Amino acid sequence: MLLLSCSIQVCPAVPLDKLQESWKLYTEECDRNNSRDPPSSGLVCNRTFDDYACWPDGLPNTTISVRCPWYLPWFDEVQNGMVYKECDANGQWANTKNTSECDSNDPSPHYYSYIRIMYTVGYSLSFVALVLALGILIFFRKLHCMRNNIHMNLFASFILRALSILIKDALVDANLAAKDLSRDQDQTMIGCRIAVLMMQYSIMANSYWLLVEGIYLHNLLVISVFTERNYFKIYLCIGWGTPLIFLVPWVMVKYLYENKECWSQNINMNFWWIIRSPILLAVVINFLIFIHIIKILVSKLRAHQMRYSDYKFRLAKSTLTLIPLLGIHQMFFIFVTDETTSSTITLRLTKLFVDLFFSSFQGLLVAILYCFVNKEVQSEILKKWKRWKLGRNIEEEYRHTYSNTPNTKTGSLLHHIGPLPETTATLCSPEERHMLVSDCHNGLANTKLPCASVQSFCDSLSSDWRKAIL
Repeated sequence: MLLLSCSIQVCPAVPLDKLQESWKLYTEECDRNNSRDPPSSGLVCNRTFDDYACWPDGLPNTTISVRCPWYLPWFDEVQNGMVYKECDANGQWANTKNTSECDSNDPSPHYYSYIRIMYTVGYSLSFVALVLALGILIFFRKLHCMRNNIHMNLFASFILRALSILIKDALVDANLAAKDLSRDQDQTMIGCRIAVLMMQYSIMANSYWLLVEGIYLHNLLVISVFTERNYFKIYLCIGWGTPLIFLVPWVMVKYLYENKECWSQNINMNFWWIIRSPILLAVVINFLIFIHIIKILVSKLRAHQMRYSDYKFRLAKSTLTLIPLLGIHQMFFIFVTDETTSSTITLRLTKLFVDLFFSSFQGLLVAILYCFVNKEVQSEILKKWKRWKLGRNIEEEYRHTYSNTPNTKTGSLLHHIGPLPETTATLCSPEERHMLVSDCHNGLANTKLPCASVQSFCDSLSSDWRKAIL
């Protein structure tokens, strides 16, 4: 648990590998001290190391106390404290121990655990919503356009970001558990580093696809003749290619100078700027685009040059609702770095909470604004539902009409009945009825009859046909 707490930066001043090394030295010291004296005779709780403190032999029905272990990062604060553990009447150690005097006085570990639960829930909800939204945009072909293609790439970057962070947390926990078992950790370490690598790439890709959204909206409003096809390849290079330019040097620096653990901790903060600087650059550019777009819209609305029915205005209105979510929240703490918050725990927790809250739930908000409340998407889903329901009703009516097959006597009589008068209209077959009703609903029917008239027209012909036979 101590290693796990430090892995989520509860102990930012102590690297995780240094803490593990101190723990191993304490373990070796405990083994030497316990092996120095001969074993005790009689019924006692045997000397042992319980992965936290070193315990000597204990008499039954007594409470044994030892000093707080010196490998704790906050040992200077609790060096006079004691750990307590009970030895029962059967000479067995109790399963629990009292470490209250050795616990850190810093309340932040509890907040870190709450923050981790918060962003895990946020990324999980975002992942489910984004997968559903991406499936809707891919399924309906009428929604395929430049704007929605950019949205789909943005959704994919959010999905990759949420998935990589959740996998990274799971692998970091598995790697820490493997350390406690003192087994070969090469495979776990490689998988953990790959997860961290994908996480860093997905975060940068997500930031640059948000930048692409801002650039696309800016070009749509500023450039008078905007040929979308010429820009899409450039957008792809910006969104998926730009992160590789910065990720490759970061991997090389990590491997050469900081090849420790899962690469999840930043010991030398100068190396971290290789990843941080391009993300902050994208945020600043997006913020400037946001300000410029606001000025354009305000000036056009004051001059009454933009009507509500204008396509660009409607598009700007629907897309502008997402602009505050394009990483603009990072502007609040753009000058508050991790180095400056190391001594102020309140500011550090505030910054961490705000960043992780907006980042984890941002994908959910994007899916809602770009897909679920979009009128075009709702219209296509409603059309698909009406067509499916109409086809289901026609199929049930067809089965109900032809469920009773005529017997042989009726069939023999049909051979003696002459042809129907030519003045009688031709009966609508199920296929023709389906075409008439479908065309009517799609606005393509050449007849002047409404859909209800087409339905009653075919039903009346069926009734006349049955009467003529009988």
